[in-house]
Amino acid sequence: MGYDVAIVGGGSAGCVLAARLSEDRSRSVLLLEAGPDYRRVEDLPPEIADGSVPTDSHDWGFRSEPDEAGRVEALLRGRIMGGCSSTNASMAVRGSPADYDAWAASGNSGWSFEDVLPFFRSIERDLDFGDEEWHGAHGPLPIRREGTDELLPVQAAALEAALALGYPRAPDHNRPGAVGAGPWPVNRVDGVRMSTALTFLASARARPNLTVRPDTVVDRVLVDGGRATRIAPVDGGAPVEAGLIVLAAGAYASPAILLRSGIGPLDDLEEMSIPVVRDAAGVGSNLVEHAWLSVDVPTSPGQPRGPLSQTLVTAHADGTDLAAAPDLQLIVASAQTVGPEVSPTGAVFFIGVSVVKPRSRGSLRLRSPDPHAAPVIDPAFLRDPDDVRRAIEGIRAARRLLRTRPLADLVAGPELTPAPGVKDEDERGLASAIRATYGSYYHPVGTCAMGPDPDEGAVVDAHGRVHGVEGLMVVDASIMPDIPSANTNLPTIMIAERMAARIRGRD
Repeated sequence: MGYDVAIVGGGSAGCVLAARLSEDRSRSVLLLEAGPDYRRVEDLPPEIADGSVPTDSHDWGFRSEPDEAGRVEALLRGRIMGGCSSTNASMAVRGSPADYDAWAASGNSGWSFEDVLPFFRSIERDLDFGDEEWHGAHGPLPIRREGTDELLPVQAAALEAALALGYPRAPDHNRPGAVGAGPWPVNRVDGVRMSTALTFLASARARPNLTVRPDTVVDRVLVDGGRATRIAPVDGGAPVEAGLIVLAAGAYASPAILLRSGIGPLDDLEEMSIPVVRDAAGVGSNLVEHAWLSVDVPTSPGQPRGPLSQTLVTAHADGTDLAAAPDLQLIVASAQTVGPEVSPTGAVFFIGVSVVKPRSRGSLRLRSPDPHAAPVIDPAFLRDPDDVRRAIEGIRAARRLLRTRPLADLVAGPELTPAPGVKDEDERGLASAIRATYGSYYHPVGTCAMGPDPDEGAVVDAHGRVHGVEGLMVVDASIMPDIPSANTNLPTIMIAERMAARIRGRD
């Protein structure tokens, strides 16, 4: 059975594409997802329904390659309908206008902030700001900010301390130019994580022209005469024909599917004995990820439980060029109960630190043509020395916040990680501690980068079409040419909304 459109990956992007493209009842749409499909809120496992903390219960199991010290990091990716929008921490931030203006300036027509703002507005139902210049009130995705009366003690104290340090108040982190301290925008309502499966896809499930097929892993795309025509599922299932094939499997799985399909760097394909369909050097290159650090301190036990984080502080590491995208996030984490081996008080809270405009670039390649084999992933965390320099500034900023009342009143002992006993002015000591304790913020992008010139590493054009292959698109975080200065889930949803409009000829 053939379809007009077949979408591989029912994640943050895939559910949006399926919902929007099936609005045209004359178009048959197939959505394939590798993980399970929980159709209603009441069907969700408790950890998937709980939007206050992320979960790894439905995960692909990807791991990074060992770094210089032999450390391996978990690279969480949701294997479930809704993808990471069903498993993440519900943070719904857009990033800076400068992020998208840079995409357009690199040759991607139609991707400036002015161009993408209507799509940010059309995906959201902002419960705080409603229908105004910067926000939408009628989209499928509810977004809100927790009020002062909802803040946990650590969150309220951190916000007050940040303002005391001179950070500007940022009541809306999704407003252009917002830099400073304020509440997280979240797609969490009554504690439930409102994924693209529960919002976009839920509204489309009853359409007769939409077929949703969970628990289906895709091996490769079959290309005949320069045109993608069929999808080959894993384990010998019958290939699926489609007039348009859209990969929306994410920044790790989409390039892996392209590589198994014979679309990628010539030498890599030949090494794997994969017949070459197109020599595309950019597939799997330009991997950009946010590294995660945290300054952990003991606190008094018995503090109330609640969302992982409610307060966000953004900043420029150098305090200059304020028109640029902020390159630091300080994420205030709520108090948690831990064992005595972690904290002498049995409780801890921390300030997360991330350099959100990293210069480091990693890569992805196949380990084997076997679709069951995880790819070789090198996120290159903090490999660029300037990323380490700015991470040091982030650690110092987090420490200043922890030393400032009223947050300082909740600190019950010396720093636990990353660098107890290392002074702020000891750059070498801080750099060593950072390299020993970083993790992943789980925001991979860029492995099928968008751009006009495949000779310069572009994999898709500004319409998401794979260069040199007809009938094949990629629409997910992998096409971002650079990472936004924000968590990447909301920008990924925006990309799908924008590309759906282009497919439908509405842009």
